[in-house]
Amino acid sequence: MKNIVTYCIIIFFALSSCEDFLTQELKGEFSSDTFYQNDIQAIQAVNGVYDAISFNSFDNAIWIFGDIASEDAVKGGNPGDQAEITYIDEFSANASNGIISNYWTFTYEAIARANNVIANVPTTAMDETLRSRIIGEAKFLRAYSYFNLVNVFGKVPLKLLPQTTQEAINVPLSEVNAIYLQIEQDLSDAASVLPVSYTITDIGRVTKGAALAMLGKVKLYQQLWSDAITYFQQMEALGIYRLLPNYADNFKLANENSSESVFEIQHLSNQNPFTGSALNQWFAPAAEGGYYFNAPTQSLVDAFEKGITEEVDPRLDASIGRDGQPWLNGDIFSETWSPTGYLTKKHQQPLSEISSSLKGDGDLNYTYLRYADVLLMKAEAFNEMAIVDSALNNLNKVRQRALASFDGIPPADLLLEITTTNQNQLRTAIQKERRVELAQEFHHYFDLMRWGKAVAEAALGPVFNFDTKRYMPIPQKEIDANQAINP
Repeated sequence: MKNIVTYCIIIFFALSSCEDFLTQELKGEFSSDTFYQNDIQAIQAVNGVYDAISFNSFDNAIWIFGDIASEDAVKGGNPGDQAEITYIDEFSANASNGIISNYWTFTYEAIARANNVIANVPTTAMDETLRSRIIGEAKFLRAYSYFNLVNVFGKVPLKLLPQTTQEAINVPLSEVNAIYLQIEQDLSDAASVLPVSYTITDIGRVTKGAALAMLGKVKLYQQLWSDAITYFQQMEALGIYRLLPNYADNFKLANENSSESVFEIQHLSNQNPFTGSALNQWFAPAAEGGYYFNAPTQSLVDAFEKGITEEVDPRLDASIGRDGQPWLNGDIFSETWSPTGYLTKKHQQPLSEISSSLKGDGDLNYTYLRYADVLLMKAEAFNEMAIVDSALNNLNKVRQRALASFDGIPPADLLLEITTTNQNQLRTAIQKERRVELAQEFHHYFDLMRWGKAVAEAALGPVFNFDTKRYMPIPQKEIDANQAINP
C-alpha cells in the first residue's frame, strides 16, 4: 500500500487543509488561530510537511548536489537547458544561482511547516498518543531538512518557531555544531514517540527505526563512531529490517516500503493536487518524454567490478543504462540517448506504469535511507574504531547480496569476500562499496565531503578546493531579506 501526502501551503498565518495520506480532498484555507482544532486537522498539517520534502517539483535539487556535484554524474540534458546546474558541477556557482536559491526556499518551506506543527499541535484537542506521534513526525522531518541544509550550505539560520514575528524571521547563521545538536535533539525526541510500524493506511510515515538510523547517520557525519554504532544497533534490534534478495528490486514500484527501506519519500501519480514524482521525467531519455539529466560518468561505470570474462557486478545494469543492454521497457539502450552514453535507471518507471505523456507524474517513491546503507555505515564506523571483524562482516553482507543478485550462476572471480585486515585498505574498500551500492541515490558528494580534504580533492580534481568550495553559497536573496545575517 502506498501512502502520500496531499498538497499543503503554509505562509505565516495561512495553512491549506491536508487530509489522510491519500483519500481526502483539499477544503480551503484556514487561519492558524482556528485551524488546529482536532486530530484530523493536526494530521492534515503534518501531511503538509511530508509533501514539502517530496520530489513533486524541480526545486528539490538534492540530486544535483548529491550526484552532479560529485564525479559520478554531469548535468546531461540539452546543453542550454538548466545551465545553472553546470556552475554547481564546476564549483563556480555564486549566491545568485537559481538552483541553489530555489532549494534553500524549498527546504525552509518544509521547516516552516514542521515548526507550525510543533508549535500548534500540543494544544490541539486529541488523543495524547496520536499528538505525540504527529509532533515526532514533524521533528524528524525538520531534522532531515536541517541535515540536508547543513551539508549543502554549512552555517544556516536555525529557525525553530513559526514565522510570525521579526525575531522568528530574522535569525542569524548558526555554527554547524549547534545545528547538529538541534538535529540530534529532534531525532531523539522522535525516536522516543514514533511507532516501530504502522497499519496499512499509514505506511510511509516515519518510524522509530528511521529516527534511530538517522541518529546513527548524524553521529557518523561527526565521526562519533561508537555513538553511530549504538544507534544503528538499536535500529537493527527492532527486528524488521533486512536486505531484499535481489538488489534491483529496491527500485521497483512493487517493492516500495519494503523490509530494506528505512525512510522513503512517498509519491503517487494522477492526483489533484499533484503528488507525483518529477524525477521520472528529469532522468528519462528524450524518446520517453524525458530530459535525460543527471547523466552518469564513465568514472562511475568503471567503479563497478568486472570479472576476467567481462561479466560485471549486477548492480551496474540495475543502476545505469548502457549501450547494448536492456532498458526499462524491454528496449535496448543506446549510447546516443545521453551526452555521456549513460542514464540512471533508478527513480524511473517503465512506460507500462507511466506513459511518456505523463512522465513527470511518477509514483515511484524515493528511498533516502535503506538497510544496505546502514550496514555500510556500520562497517565504516567499526573500521574507524579498529574493530575489523565487525567491519568486514557488515561490508560483506552487502557484497554477498550483490553476488546473489546475478541472473544465473555467479562468476567465481567477481564480488569476492573482502578479507583485508589493514585499516587503510579496508577504509578504501568500504568507500568504494558505498559508491557502487548507492550509485545515483544522491549521497556520494556528501560522502566525499565527510571523508575529508584529501579524498574529496582527489575525486573531484583541480577545479575543487575543499577549503573554499565544500559548501554552496548562501542565496543572495536570503542575505538581502534576513536582517540578522552578516554577509
